[in-house]
Amino acid sequence: MAFSSDNVLVFLAVLDHGSFSAAARALSRVPSAVSMAIAHLEAELQLNLFDRSGREPQPTESARALEPQARLLAAQLQQLNGQALALTQGLEQRLSIAIAPELLASRWTAALAELAQAHPLLEVEVLAAPQEDALALLHTGRAQLALVFERPSLDGREGFQEVGSDTLIAVMAPDHPVLVAARAQAASLSEEHLKTTRQIVVASRDLGQTDARFVYARHIWRTDNHLAALGLIEAGLGWGWQPRSLVAPRIEAGRLVEMPFSNLSNGLRLWVDVVWSKQRPMGLGAQLFVQAMDRQMAAD
Repeated sequence: MAFSSDNVLVFLAVLDHGSFSAAARALSRVPSAVSMAIAHLEAELQLNLFDRSGREPQPTESARALEPQARLLAAQLQQLNGQALALTQGLEQRLSIAIAPELLASRWTAALAELAQAHPLLEVEVLAAPQEDALALLHTGRAQLALVFERPSLDGREGFQEVGSDTLIAVMAPDHPVLVAARAQAASLSEEHLKTTRQIVVASRDLGQTDARFVYARHIWRTDNHLAALGLIEAGLGWGWQPRSLVAPRIEAGRLVEMPFSNLSNGLRLWVDVVWSKQRPMGLGAQLFVQAMDRQMAAD
């Protein structure tokens, strides 16, 4: 191959600085070394890259034709070198983030955009899993971070940073029989309706794992997928707790309604945390993601 990591930088330096001597100063080399590198490259390519008939070398049409790919190659080399350096400084080969499905509509992609800007070659994996499963992925090492609602109690194995909040509201389909009957009687719903009406719960695949804070009804249907939960609720098969940020468009479209209560307010405001395991060192990518989420919360 004619082009190498070294001569492509020399080639671009001559293009950018307009002369062999100026390119040499930019590269901290002697002019003869730059001139020789270009001459060898021309010999390998069997192309004239610079017209030397004038006072300063002028790029030929061949040089201009090669310039875009040369700049792309130089940028890729820079990214590769940066990635290698970052790996020595603790950057993960892959950053896996487990996110509670209800939080997929929250603002976390901006933090990933910052991370991608800083480390464009870092591989990122986003896993959607019910909160209990997301934390299990964290503790087994399958994920380095988990974005979840605040836990009912602190776990000494976990470090965390609050990065926002959301409000869970009880919703059901506008044609749900319970709601239709209440409207026919010009009445509101009560806490008793939460207990006696089937509830759709987003929960772990492990039947032994259920967050009691969010289970009100005596009869529940479970799913580990928030879209499945929304589909079941919209079909009039039960009510469920859903983040206001997630269901607001469906409420505006008339596909869901916020359940009207006579004896209690409809809403559970919860903090959102990004969580990591204290039993493993945080990688550079995880640290940058947490910092970006924290900055975003401060700005909000």
